[in-house]
Amino acid sequence: MDQTTTPLMRAGAKEWLGLAVLALPTLLLALDITVLHLGVPRLSEELQPTATQLLWIIDIYGFMIAGFLVTMGSLGDRIGRRRLLILGAAAFGIASAAAAFSTTPEMLIASRAVMGIAGATLMPSTLALISSMFPDPHQRGLAIGIWATMFSAGIALGPIVGGALLEHFWWGSVFLLGLPVMLLLLIAAPLLLPEYRDRTAGRPDLASVGLIIGAMLALTFGIKESAVHGISAPAAASGIIGLLLGYLFIRRQGRLTDPLLDLRLFANPAVRAGLIALLISTLTIGGIYLFLTQHLQLVAGHPPLLTGLLLLPGAAALILASVLAPILARRIRPVLIVAVSLAVSAAGFVVLARAAVEADTVLVLVGFAVAYAGIGPVTALSTELVVGSAPPERAGSASALSETSTEIGVSLGIAVMGSIGVAVYRAGIPQGSDAEGTADAYGSAAETLAAALQAADALPATQGDALRVLATDAFSAGFEVSAWLGAVLLIAASAVTLTALRRPRIE
Repeated sequence: MDQTTTPLMRAGAKEWLGLAVLALPTLLLALDITVLHLGVPRLSEELQPTATQLLWIIDIYGFMIAGFLVTMGSLGDRIGRRRLLILGAAAFGIASAAAAFSTTPEMLIASRAVMGIAGATLMPSTLALISSMFPDPHQRGLAIGIWATMFSAGIALGPIVGGALLEHFWWGSVFLLGLPVMLLLLIAAPLLLPEYRDRTAGRPDLASVGLIIGAMLALTFGIKESAVHGISAPAAASGIIGLLLGYLFIRRQGRLTDPLLDLRLFANPAVRAGLIALLISTLTIGGIYLFLTQHLQLVAGHPPLLTGLLLLPGAAALILASVLAPILARRIRPVLIVAVSLAVSAAGFVVLARAAVEADTVLVLVGFAVAYAGIGPVTALSTELVVGSAPPERAGSASALSETSTEIGVSLGIAVMGSIGVAVYRAGIPQGSDAEGTADAYGSAAETLAAALQAADALPATQGDALRVLATDAFSAGFEVSAWLGAVLLIAASAVTLTALRRPRIE
């Protein structure tokens, strides 16, 4: 039976327990984005995937989430958000078990793909249910702040959890984290979570589903291909196809009486500015994270588990800021908090740029903590602005939009900031060497910092030290340029947000 709430109703103990249930899969889904990276060496040794297969193993999860988010958000509005959440939890648990015990690269790719599709059902469903369970704006803001904190903390804690598991178990153990969480969700959801659906919604438009999935997958593939291999004909063609399909999708939505994505949401300045803030904040963090982890492991020489532990202060700053932001929003206009938080994050990127030049690990960690502390309020309050501005019957679509903005932001960060940083790095590595026997080493060093350090280890001591210094200096230069780019983008987003959100506020 469907349950509706009145605007005057305040959430009680049942709703807050329900929020705890919803927070767990959110943490897990975010954690799964980064937890696999530390398992790649063991995974490669056991399954022996090709380079292309390994790329798909890592990326297919994000591909599927990005491609299906809007579709699943709209589907939840139609068939019931709790029902979709339960179906997605069951599928995610089964796919996680299949991934953990995969015996071939193809089996692992297929399992990860199903995990991504199931994850796309869970993310908008959890956020849309929060909107239904907490009609009071103050309580809803705090609830979404907790939800956003769990998502961000999951990404931050991924390397720590993965490193701890890999110290004692096989590579597939990182996927088994999903089983107890999804089992708890299946048991508790019917008891603690309300059902909500739009009774007036018609059947999903299958043509729209195909267009949005095709557009998201083609664009994401093009972005990631460009980030890894540079601009190429396949990447450019994929990007053009994605843009064309996206254009056709938007045109079709404007003609349908019951669209998959209600374009009227974009008429609200709060929705537009909230999506911009989410996009830029995740873009900058996603892009700089590549350089941060490489600096700690390859330049400073820390092992993966210690690297994850060193990132804990940043994660703690993000969690604290995310929880405090909705409370402060009761007394201070949310627009000011978002704008100031973006500026604070920009200051953290300025510190990171300075730290990259000095190769100062302590300064790197301080800059990361400041940047992360600024991102926390942006994620919490911008998500609330997007979801809270949508009518109840479109909360699923609005929440899917916010999640899609986040996913695209991370991909764009890797593509834009990563590609610029790599270009600066390669420019700092000469395409040859006058020293006998080092031409091949310098050719390998131009690919990545890891390859440069491996090549340096194979050279005689003096030549190896020279290559090692050259490569780390080139990497630091790329790190610095990317950090400055992130600071500029965040300042611009702060100005845009402050201008676009003059009126909306959380009452």
